[in-house]
Amino acid sequence: MAKKHSFRLRFPARRTAGSVRKYTRSRFGNFLFFAFLFLLCAFSVLPLVYSVVTSFKPLDELLRFPPTLLTVRRPTLRNYAALPDLIAGLQIPLSRYLTNSLFVSIAGTVLHVIAATAAAFVLSKIELKHKAGIFLIIQLSLLFNAYTLNIPRYLVYNGMHIIDTYWVYILPAIPSSMGVFLMKQYMDGYIPDALIEAAKIDGANYLRIFSRIIFPNVRPCVLTLALFSFQTIWATIPGGTIFNESLKTLPTVMSTISAGGIARSGSAMAATVILMIPPIVVYLFSQSSVKETMGSAGIKG
Repeated sequence: MAKKHSFRLRFPARRTAGSVRKYTRSRFGNFLFFAFLFLLCAFSVLPLVYSVVTSFKPLDELLRFPPTLLTVRRPTLRNYAALPDLIAGLQIPLSRYLTNSLFVSIAGTVLHVIAATAAAFVLSKIELKHKAGIFLIIQLSLLFNAYTLNIPRYLVYNGMHIIDTYWVYILPAIPSSMGVFLMKQYMDGYIPDALIEAAKIDGANYLRIFSRIIFPNVRPCVLTLALFSFQTIWATIPGGTIFNESLKTLPTVMSTISAGGIARSGSAMAATVILMIPPIVVYLFSQSSVKETMGSAGIKG
């Protein structure tokens, strides 16, 4: 009599929540990973530390060979105290240059954020013919080097009769392509079209939609643009367009100190440290928004 064989389909047992296998690095792997990150962080912070240390060195330590990069034996504040005396020959107080820098940077940043947000709103949420081509032109404009635009900008400034005015600083910062690009990408990913349609049904016009819905919901990207714009305008040195000494900004004057040779290298570093403080303060208030914006809008296609 033939022996019957029974066949059973065997299914893998279900894994419970406690049986899920976790893939983790070993302790040695974690040590290597964090050691590598620490080295990268230390390397990126090195120029900042070198600038601060050098700004406190006396002249004899600045001339020492081989130089000491991260240590100072006899720290002094003379390099900072000498800055007003070095600028005194220009017959304009240091506070005037500082006020010019703050005014130009704040005004240019505010106008740039408003213009970039409004342009991105039109390109992202409003039906417009050829807006894909317009956005392509904006992307291509990111490839241009700023130095190639100096002569066309001068001709435009001369035609508008704004040479030797504050507009030379502010006007170029308003139509920034990078700001429009980042803001549009952020709106595409985080502002649903249904929200705009609901506002239209309720009777809101585009101006009300922009001020009450769009602008509050793009706050992380606004802070990111504010950081980039403030940093750029703060460090701007317009060449051949500002001749009135009372209209010059702090970086313009500090650059003359840096050109004084090795005898002024300590004061030059002190000026560099002073110029770094405002962008660092702005970044400390907006760093979380920068990470969110660059992680969402900056890498979207």
